[in-house]
Amino acid sequence: MSNVITSASQLKFKLSDLPDLPAPGRVLMVRPDHFSIDYVINPHMEGFVGKVNKAKAMQQWEQVRNAFAQTGLEVVEMEGKPGLPDMVFSANQSLPYCKPDGTNEVIMSIMNSPYRQPEVPHFADWYDEQGYTRHHLDGEILPIFEGMGDGIWHPGRRLLWGGYGFRTSKDAYDFISETFEVPVVALALHKPQFYHLDTCFCVLNEDSVLIYPKAFEPEGLKLIRSLFKNVIEAPEEEALQQFACNATCPDGKHVIIQSGAKQTTRALKDAGFEIIEVETGEFLKSGGSVFCMKLLLW
Repeated sequence: MSNVITSASQLKFKLSDLPDLPAPGRVLMVRPDHFSIDYVINPHMEGFVGKVNKAKAMQQWEQVRNAFAQTGLEVVEMEGKPGLPDMVFSANQSLPYCKPDGTNEVIMSIMNSPYRQPEVPHFADWYDEQGYTRHHLDGEILPIFEGMGDGIWHPGRRLLWGGYGFRTSKDAYDFISETFEVPVVALALHKPQFYHLDTCFCVLNEDSVLIYPKAFEPEGLKLIRSLFKNVIEAPEEEALQQFACNATCPDGKHVIIQSGAKQTTRALKDAGFEIIEVETGEFLKSGGSVFCMKLLLW
């Protein structure tokens, strides 16, 4: 039975009531050998078609990869494929999950853009090699779902935060909640620049989150504040220009974030987090940064 929550009045649990979820120990990254900007499918890509510095993109990707290794994660690399320039954004093609019995499952995405839909089978093949049980949404009923771009696990708890409105259908979360047997807190997104949840919502640890508040409707903000004790807000300029909320905190301590988000990094340091700044400027041209470039999994 699905349990999708869209308002604070529907919350019937505290975080401490939910079963533990082990922290992911691996991070999957797709090499950017074929990364480029060949089309425009989000507002950030405007004006950047054909303007990727490939050598610089590789250097930046390696910096992000090394940052994850620095936090103790095992970094797994996948080769990109010709003709799939956005495959490097490996957060979008799937939603993996570790069941209470320790077995691994995954729900595959239905990408919104036809340009990106051919990426998903390559990830499906990889999951088969890893022994994951695969699930697929019915595309005729649930037309779009973009994996961990919109579905983000609450650190340490079997609870999924789910964004919807641009790249994911709200109805997809009924299937996800029922399949994984977890509650889902669904948050409506209403600003085109923040088309994925991972552009405006960065979970830090069980009690803390970094957000850009104007990306959410009032009820969504109420839900966030109901379940996180510490809500850190990124200023608009840094959320837009540095993709500050597309940061990642893989271990509850280190925050890997695009360099230059000075107010955000100051607030994170004041909250006790250690900052690892990286440069992702070539990927920002395509509307992605640290979170988009990786997939945490078990």
